[in-house]
Amino acid sequence: MKSAVETLNPTRVRLTVEVPFEELKDSLDAAYKKINEQVTVKGFRKGKIPARVIDQRFGRGAVLEEAVNDALPKFYTEAVNEGELNVLGQPEVDIKELKDGELLSFTAEVDIRPVIEIPDYSGIEVTVDAVDVSDEDVDKSVDELRERFASTNPVERAAADGDVVTIDLEAKVDGEVLEDGVASAVQYTIGSGELLDGIDEAVTGLEAGGEATFTSQLKGGTAEGKDAEVSVKVTQVAARELPDLDDEFAQMASEFDTLEELKADSRKRLSSMKQYDQATQAQERVLDELLKLAEVPIPEKLLEDEIKTRKHNLEHHQLGQMGLDLPKYLEIQGKTEEEFDEETKEQAVKGIKTQFILDELVNKEKLNVNQEELTEHLMRRAQSSGMSPDQFAQAVVEGGQVPMLVGEVARGKALAVVVESAKVTDTNGEVVDLEDEETDETDESAETVEASSDETETATEADAKTDAPAADKPADAKNEG
Repeated sequence: MKSAVETLNPTRVRLTVEVPFEELKDSLDAAYKKINEQVTVKGFRKGKIPARVIDQRFGRGAVLEEAVNDALPKFYTEAVNEGELNVLGQPEVDIKELKDGELLSFTAEVDIRPVIEIPDYSGIEVTVDAVDVSDEDVDKSVDELRERFASTNPVERAAADGDVVTIDLEAKVDGEVLEDGVASAVQYTIGSGELLDGIDEAVTGLEAGGEATFTSQLKGGTAEGKDAEVSVKVTQVAARELPDLDDEFAQMASEFDTLEELKADSRKRLSSMKQYDQATQAQERVLDELLKLAEVPIPEKLLEDEIKTRKHNLEHHQLGQMGLDLPKYLEIQGKTEEEFDEETKEQAVKGIKTQFILDELVNKEKLNVNQEELTEHLMRRAQSSGMSPDQFAQAVVEGGQVPMLVGEVARGKALAVVVESAKVTDTNGEVVDLEDEETDETDESAETVEASSDETETATEADAKTDAPAADKPADAKNEG
């Protein structure tokens, strides 16, 4: 077999492959065997039909076609390895010549990973938010805990903001009561915004037994999006009572004996959260600066596939779970379809660039992923997916996604290398030493990379999949000898 590589652009090549006919022998034998198992010829036992009879009955062209489709993946892979190519995705194969007994010639166009020069990243400087926990932050945290321990008691007065009212609802559209538009004994906290638009104004000032009518656009149900005339009746008004902020509350709401101990713990917890946010912010900003420094050609087909994948995942998974379609989502976001498409393209470009650069850095720095790092990452991914670690691990193995997880961790380690060499300063002018923070920098970096790349399996995650598809069948793929 002979092969030649023609560079079409920095991210795409054309392979030209010539195969002497004798190298097709194994595939021809396999083709005759396969056809033997599929057809019946009178006078011959199944599987024992001579090759010449198959040629006469079904045509030598059918055998050649089967043999070529069987052989193409092997010869394509050999040509890729011979050319030392790092291919992406599936090739476009075109048979140029097939002469029975003489020669098979084909071309294969395929995207390749571009050659990337890792820039000098030692001079990267970024600014992040300072880790400041104010007394107001602590008070707000304690107040939120206090809200969770609030009690409600019925009162004989008009409903006011913050009260919990028990209400009956009836919604009409065009004068007809909706089948799913009637509800009884619904509890609603005035001012929470968790029900219909306009209900706060309707029930505020009403006592038990009071009624009101208002117009609101329905957010769900059979008449979603339509304006409805809603009748509401208040059957009970209850006031929310918060526990006193004292040591007794601390003992009831936490493991601490005093309110001061509870506040001190809240301050420590808020500080840890802000440190985590600061580290994530540093990683994101360092990554953005690294992307600015590097020249990264983007394969057109890969970018096209990545955009399609992102849009598909949004429309059929994320929005579907929220009961939205794309037009409704764009309306909520206040974006046009053109703006959405441009934003999706920018995100896809950033994700591909991120993977290319960090993968190159992984190779340059010879970074490896050990079992402990992979297990920790798997545990975090399982938690974010809502699955148990065992369920998630099983799904990963069955889906052949272990290399993807390894790639995420390796890229996270590569980003951590860049972050360690960068100068990170907070808004107070203080140098931030991320190594001093009680966080897992590598796993945080993996999370940052994952968010940037969106980690859907694109051709960048299928580098090693070099099997060629069945070739398009040209009109002259017949017996020419």
